[in-house]
Amino acid sequence: MKTSAGNIKKGDFTAFDSDIYQVIKIEHNFRGRGQANLKFKLKGLKTGNTIEKTYGPDNSVEWIDVDTVEVHYLYQNAGILTFMNNQTYEQYELKAEVIGDFAKYLKEGQSIYILLHDGQALSIRPPHTVKLKVIEAHDAVKGDTASGAKKIVKLETGVTISVPLFIKKGDIISVNPETGEYLERTS
Repeated sequence: MKTSAGNIKKGDFTAFDSDIYQVIKIEHNFRGRGQANLKFKLKGLKTGNTIEKTYGPDNSVEWIDVDTVEVHYLYQNAGILTFMNNQTYEQYELKAEVIGDFAKYLKEGQSIYILLHDGQALSIRPPHTVKLKVIEAHDAVKGDTASGAKKIVKLETGVTISVPLFIKKGDIISVNPETGEYLERTS
């Protein structure tokens, strides 16, 4: 389906050169009195390559409509992540490169939304926060309480992040998977 470039948002999908691309960044460039240009940073789903394209706001772009389906993460094998639809038991596979850094925050059985086009998995819609258990954390030492003091902990998925000193082994914390930042302790 064709649409104007001004209607495309971050996370949308477009097609050209026999590949499907996901919009990962949009910049608006204003040039004097002329119209603004839109600079899209796109990631190819087949190749994994990142490219940049510039369009005027009224240029026509091929926009791809995607379906969103809730699935559960099953496992990873040789860089391929497998998800299952619990309603139909249909399984979908995605390359780890397509998901990017979010793959580090996935745990078995985690519920997530996958994006489909014509029955083919394109990508996932990562949540804004994930709750993970701290499996390794060094105890805070008395006197290490300078303002904003942090320590490094290891989470159940194997990823390490920086957290406040009061976080202990066994705590469940919320993390922003886009930035890798600690948000809060939930238990």
